[in-house]
Amino acid sequence: MNTACKPTDVPTPGEIDIPALRQRYAHERDKRLRPEGGEQYLKTEHEYAQAYEADPHMPRVPRDPISEDLDVAVLGGGFSGLMAGVHLRNAGVSTFRHIEHAGDFGGVWYWNRYPGVQCDNDAYCYMPLLEETGYFPSKKFADGFEIQRHCRRIGEQYGLYENALFHTRITALRWDEERDRWRIATDHGDDIRARFVIMCGGPLNRPKLPGIPGLHDFRGKVFHTARWDYAYTGGRWEDPVLDKLADKRVAIVGTGATSIQAVPFLGKYAKQLYVLQRTPPTVDARPNPPTDMEWARSLQPGWQKERQRNFHHVAIEGMRPGDVDQICDIWTEINRDLAAELAGEGWPDLTLEAYLERREAMDFRVMERMRRRVEAIVEDKATAEALKPWFGFNCKRPLSNDDYYPTFNRPNVKLLDVSATRGVERLTENGFVHEGTEYGIDCLICASGFEVTSDLDRRWGIGAVDGRGGQSLYENWADGYRTLHGAMSHGFPNQFFTGYVQGGFNATTIEQFSRQGYHIAYIIRQALDRGATAVEPTLDAQDAWVAKIRATAVDISKLQRECTPGYFNNEGDHKGRRWYLGESYGPGWDAFETMMQDWRDAGTLEGLSVTCRAAQAAD
Repeated sequence: MNTACKPTDVPTPGEIDIPALRQRYAHERDKRLRPEGGEQYLKTEHEYAQAYEADPHMPRVPRDPISEDLDVAVLGGGFSGLMAGVHLRNAGVSTFRHIEHAGDFGGVWYWNRYPGVQCDNDAYCYMPLLEETGYFPSKKFADGFEIQRHCRRIGEQYGLYENALFHTRITALRWDEERDRWRIATDHGDDIRARFVIMCGGPLNRPKLPGIPGLHDFRGKVFHTARWDYAYTGGRWEDPVLDKLADKRVAIVGTGATSIQAVPFLGKYAKQLYVLQRTPPTVDARPNPPTDMEWARSLQPGWQKERQRNFHHVAIEGMRPGDVDQICDIWTEINRDLAAELAGEGWPDLTLEAYLERREAMDFRVMERMRRRVEAIVEDKATAEALKPWFGFNCKRPLSNDDYYPTFNRPNVKLLDVSATRGVERLTENGFVHEGTEYGIDCLICASGFEVTSDLDRRWGIGAVDGRGGQSLYENWADGYRTLHGAMSHGFPNQFFTGYVQGGFNATTIEQFSRQGYHIAYIIRQALDRGATAVEPTLDAQDAWVAKIRATAVDISKLQRECTPGYFNNEGDHKGRRWYLGESYGPGWDAFETMMQDWRDAGTLEGLSVTCRAAQAAD
């Protein structure tokens, strides 16, 4: 489908002034910085719990508390939990169950049902196990309901529904040293005793609310996009005809990945729409025709792994002579354009420093193309100027949508730039205040995203995670992650972690989750085969791994400092940051995976302390 992928038409080096752009980027960043960083957002608890922690999609069915012993508890039912379950099943581990606070599998794809929701990555890479399930996405950027149905397909094919506990929130995890079990307490009063636990909460599971002054005073409707209220707006997830907004004045806060998909629908149906923007997104075109099934049938076995490999290398590591960009979208544009230029020069022999300088210059040029795209589409000059992104390509998630910018040409849609006040000034009983003017609204929609880099206890929502001797994982990691392979931590036996935790980094998040699940399932299978009751890293092995990660990790501190505030840099609060997304193995994904495979092939569980003793009876 994309063998003819070509470079984009970016400005020439002579058309841009890089020193001037650096100054403009810094100015735009500084005027948006807030001293409280990520603490500017509200927790979805207490008075907000019912609205944002409850499930509007499926009724919660009362059940009796469960008291049981099992081999493995998989804590989470999104893609990371699904992939862990698949690999446990493939490894022959049969006694396990998923525990998930939603009403079904899917994770963020269960909760996100706002109008226009789609994957903004190549679905042929993003949706896992396509060859194994015999499924093919209907288009490159699949709709949310298609992705959630694929999650259900995986759960059904691999028998994961059989033991899944849905609508179950974990309240505490404590290691029982007498029984070598994790005691799992839940909001149903369960006492589940698991030999192993796998933490699969994912980075996008807890909504965050903008801390707008006066939020409690507003008398209109308020909801988060991850809890979309179709009873209020009209329409359905699969058919978002928002006809109940015909007489409504609506404001949406936030202009990230969610907002650019929802705004075109709100603009089409609402009587009046105000888009409250602190920082404009980067939005490219999104050609998204139906999948060419003849092309799909022509693919050879192993095509998805190869496509995922191609995406990672082209998007993250750059292109070499002879490489082909199979993805051909905004994610791969900079390296594709740079490769085309270098090829035209006969692939000069550049030092790493010279290559990175050329790449940075291409970043400036690509972003200038994005700004010119805004000018070409948005008719009002002031609105177009406010919509231009003045930051580096990787500072905010790059997006694509054909309908976002044209929506601002509608007479009922108004963009309000709230960067001068670093967010919405305040809410009143009847609306919001901007630059001294009160705007009346009936509905406020929060497209403010999820808790990504907040403290771990806040994101997980588990009151206590206590290991050996009652030590708290939250306190143990107070100064940053401490793991072996990004998978286990000393003092917390038989507990495994997934996500962006001191391991390899892959551009396809789901492939990263899959390989983590594979590695974890291997260790659990080995432990079961050896009759082990407890497995954990030695302190020396953990310290050596942390030192290796910190010695090799790519230094992104400059990017952290220079970027406009967002979740990539904890809203600009980069000092002493513990949970950032960049602490990964510096030599790259392939090197990390080779190292992990060599470790498994050795079969010695190097760096792990393995305890074998007679199992004690559970309560």
